[in-house]
Amino acid sequence: MDDKKTKSVPALERALKILEMLANSRTGLTLAEVARHLGLARSSTHYLLLTLERTGYLYRNKQTSRYMFGVKLFTLANTGLGGLGVRQQAAPFLNTLGQKTKLTVNMAILEQNEVVLIEKVEPPSIFRLATWVGQRLPLRCTGLGKALLAYLPEPELDQIIKAGLLRHNENTIVSPKKLKEHLELVRKLGYAVDNEEATIGLRGIGAPILDRDSQAIASISVSGTTTQITEDNLTSLAGNVKQSAIEISRCLGSIQ
Repeated sequence: MDDKKTKSVPALERALKILEMLANSRTGLTLAEVARHLGLARSSTHYLLLTLERTGYLYRNKQTSRYMFGVKLFTLANTGLGGLGVRQQAAPFLNTLGQKTKLTVNMAILEQNEVVLIEKVEPPSIFRLATWVGQRLPLRCTGLGKALLAYLPEPELDQIIKAGLLRHNENTIVSPKKLKEHLELVRKLGYAVDNEEATIGLRGIGAPILDRDSQAIASISVSGTTTQITEDNLTSLAGNVKQSAIEISRCLGSIQ
């Protein structure tokens, strides 16, 4: 059989075209924008988007009505990246960081305005943090989340702020102005600190994994109790986290 003469599936071609368009969009696309790009009726486009959403490949932001990539696409890309996933490539650096700091090490991505934990390395001590791979964490009050937020394009950050800055406890930053000032400091330092902002008694230090455009594609962190992460060792620990993030970025070919 001549494969060139065999017809392809138009609906599948359109679905793949949608994914390609979203890959080039920083803020996602609306139904109307997708329909216009495809040259299709809104009803036909809606069926395609709904199917991709129901199968987990797309996510629709209810506040902006924009479609964005879902976690399933990250999972597929992570599994197929040169036979090794991002987690597998980062694993040696995460393990080394854990051995050096004796703290819980985490790796996360940004999804649906939340932090999604994609890797965790437990410390050798008996104490274990009640976190797990796949868990969703708040953006603004975790080291992982702030390391991702700090490198978002301004329009995306403004959308997140517009959605509301809920208070988790008295340490949570709820002022848009203070948050932006804080994120400027994160970019300057190259790391973010969660000083009991998510959970009283716990601290975290996060750093971004950057691509060639200085956008955060993931973040890593160490976390522990306030007796494990103190004012005395915070700067040293932050240096370890930041260096590990740089090494992972280089391993992925994101930076030189």
